[in-house]
Amino acid sequence: MARIAVIGAGTGAMAAAARLAVAGHRVVVYERTDTYGGAVRRFERDGFGFDTGPGLLTLPAVYRDLFVKTGKEPLEDRVELVQVDPSARHVFADGTAVSLPNASRAGVVAALDEALGAGAGERWGDFLVRAREAWDRTRRPLLEEPLWPNWQVLADKEPYPAVPHKRLLRTRRASTLSEIAARELRDERLRALLESSALAHGLDPRTTPASAAVLPYMEHAFGTWYVRGGIRELARAVYERCVERRVEFVFGAEVTRILEKDGRAAGVELGAGEVAAADHVVAGVDPARLKSLTEHRLDEDGDVRADPFTSRPGRFSVLLALRGGREAGAAHRTVVHPRAPESELDFLASPGGDRPPRPTVTVLRPDDPTLRPDDAHESVVLSAVVPTDADWAQEGTVRQYTDHLLEAAGTAMPGLRDRVLWQEVRTPAHTDDETGAFLGAVPAPALAAGQGRFLHPANTTRLPGLYRVGGWAHPGGGLPHAGMSGALVAGLIVEGPDFRGSQ
Repeated sequence: MARIAVIGAGTGAMAAAARLAVAGHRVVVYERTDTYGGAVRRFERDGFGFDTGPGLLTLPAVYRDLFVKTGKEPLEDRVELVQVDPSARHVFADGTAVSLPNASRAGVVAALDEALGAGAGERWGDFLVRAREAWDRTRRPLLEEPLWPNWQVLADKEPYPAVPHKRLLRTRRASTLSEIAARELRDERLRALLESSALAHGLDPRTTPASAAVLPYMEHAFGTWYVRGGIRELARAVYERCVERRVEFVFGAEVTRILEKDGRAAGVELGAGEVAAADHVVAGVDPARLKSLTEHRLDEDGDVRADPFTSRPGRFSVLLALRGGREAGAAHRTVVHPRAPESELDFLASPGGDRPPRPTVTVLRPDDPTLRPDDAHESVVLSAVVPTDADWAQEGTVRQYTDHLLEAAGTAMPGLRDRVLWQEVRTPAHTDDETGAFLGAVPAPALAAGQGRFLHPANTTRLPGLYRVGGWAHPGGGLPHAGMSGALVAGLIVEGPDFRGSQ
């Protein structure tokens, strides 16, 4: 039985902890805040409840596998999973709107043809076929196996297939998501639909590799799911599974240093000077914080690694307590697209100017009685991707973004402002406080191609006994990817360097 110290109680770290405990190891999780879940939090006031992190779940099979592998009680016995239908309603800048059925290619094609004109659905359906090919080519090495030592194989070759070009009598391979939209979709609304799937993760579709086509494909193929009571309930279920498997949690315990002995990780030192010895250390923290915990070099020259001090996008949210009940048939998720998407992307890449452009806004309206005081009220979350290096201490910046989000949401919910009882604003500074991520950034999923710039650091490091887990490590951000990361780290510790991936 090995002693394992886990830094941070995010979902990826807890997923690793539960699996390691089942394998017979003694696992202690040190969390600097007073609760578990990382970015998966809940805000409550006056009988209203809100998810302040992710609001929906894709690939629930990742967490089903976690519960199967760590006990006899399945995930569905702990949380109520609800398939969201429609998957999303999109409101475009020209006023057209479309509701996309959940996990139904034929339904999506028909809905797009009806809303955007004949042929739109067929073009999107053909794109999904090619996206599936990219998914099939990358799923195993990108998501289910430790990052290969020769990761350049994932970095150099674009898995999204080339498309025949009738006029040129040859095939052309798109290198970015925006090129797919321009060459294959040929409709500004379809372009907005595609590019928003990358933007939701803070990725600029103009520079994001075409392999990002797997992001909308995952949602289409495996569905979009909601957890009754909010996604925070999923974090609660994972935490309780850890406790049942005798994982020990120490809250309010900030790790200040990773200890080394005989050339390997040997434990952690806490803020009060307390030392906790360990045979393995699993770090579920931002790269900047991990770098501050050890002077040991963690990667080889040329290895994939995120620059811990590079500015990265975060999220701005407005939590709305509304008078008046949710109307019948309202979509759980609505995405409102701006008139000037290029301006939004330019601002994310290089913030500046007196007034930021209106962003793409996501409106979440869960039909969940547990999140509202009664049926005469409604809880709604508005969110947008924002630059983390804006001055979030400035009241004017916060007010401008709040106005933008309310204005955009008003196009999907007429009369919204008149219904507001109160609102709570959350900026990247809140994410920083809760997760320790540099400037409150939110990690994106790993992607193939793009010369490796969209991969994440390997779960192993140059310091034997030190492992990386969670959204800032392979295979990247998002709830499904964090859960996969936990499985990979547990496999590497239990089975050793010969571990070849999850089954």
